[in-house]
Amino acid sequence: MTTDIDRPERLHGLDALRGGALLLGVVLHASLSFFPQQIWIAADQSTSIGAAWLFFAIHLFRMTAFFLIAGLFAHMMLARRGWLSFAKDRVMRIAGPLASFWFPVMVGIVGALIWNAHASGLIVPGAPPPPPPTYDWTNFPLTHLWFLYVLMLFYVAALILRAPFALLDKDGGWGGTVDWFTGALIGPWTPALLAAPLALAMYLDPKWVAFFAVTTPDAGLVPAPVALVGFGLAFAVGFLIDRRRDLLDRIAAWSPLYLAVAVVSGVYAYILAGGPVVTPVGEPTDAKAVAAAVVALAVYSSAFAAMGLCLRFLSGHSTIRRYLADSSYWVYILHLPLVMLAQVWVQDWAGPWWLKLAGVSLGVFAVCLITYELLIRHSFMGQWLNGRRVPWRQSREMAAVPAE
Repeated sequence: MTTDIDRPERLHGLDALRGGALLLGVVLHASLSFFPQQIWIAADQSTSIGAAWLFFAIHLFRMTAFFLIAGLFAHMMLARRGWLSFAKDRVMRIAGPLASFWFPVMVGIVGALIWNAHASGLIVPGAPPPPPPTYDWTNFPLTHLWFLYVLMLFYVAALILRAPFALLDKDGGWGGTVDWFTGALIGPWTPALLAAPLALAMYLDPKWVAFFAVTTPDAGLVPAPVALVGFGLAFAVGFLIDRRRDLLDRIAAWSPLYLAVAVVSGVYAYILAGGPVVTPVGEPTDAKAVAAAVVALAVYSSAFAAMGLCLRFLSGHSTIRRYLADSSYWVYILHLPLVMLAQVWVQDWAGPWWLKLAGVSLGVFAVCLITYELLIRHSFMGQWLNGRRVPWRQSREMAAVPAE
């Protein structure tokens, strides 16, 4: 019997990157309460500009890399299963969790907000509560589960756009042209080519905030143009790359250059953004054009650097990495209310910011991984979220095998 380890299509490096991008969300959100200025639920008494640098570095590449890998895996599944099986699987494993977990996650977030309001003296016992917010399609709170909603939009777009080409490509002519175009796109110039349309979207958006790079579409049912362009391009390129697996070696080979460009442009982007400033850049100016170009280049160079480095160094099978990749979906779904509650709990504690950040992150990781092991991995939930349920006996046997 062929195992997951032996299947040639199992791309362990990309699986690790996809899982790592989700797991880094815990650290990303935990860092927000340690910014020098309050932009999050809790304003910790221990702050540092280092927390802002950490957030910026993670946020710059994390979700762009995720959508790059998501596009590649989407094409892989679509080619293997066909459009109908693909659509059923995505509805069950992406739309289903979004619909099922949004409300309990929202309850947890609201609970953390209320606790923080009491702790901060914003709510006086006996006083009437403030009026509840009103939501419509323009500001509906998708929370951190927004990526599931956007993924579904991209899946639908991929199926619709692919259909006419599949009908016309009876002799493989269209496919050959597409593969040639993809090959021409991938090289040392790739981040710069992709950065051009993203920079234009940033430049034209009066609400764009340079510090947050690609706008997070966590509110409203119509994602911001910057998010659609930034994440949509990444998804589309990943989708095309799966047709040309040989290009993965090229991306891995150019990863040192991508990394160097990412470091230089990323530092410059942070400087141009002015640090953790959340005020929109505003109307188009020459300064905004420069900032948009540099930020866009940093976004794609860092995403491709992450992809290439994972292909170079994490392509072998590892039981630990596979476990963390499998758990990452559940960890990301569950983590945000826990992070917010932990931030409120520790905000008045004495201690350096980095120690409290580590404590919040590791504590949330521990809770999420324990619940994953006890409630998800070996139950029908594991089949639902990850496409497989691992029996307890098999889990013990895998744990006894040392990672390579």
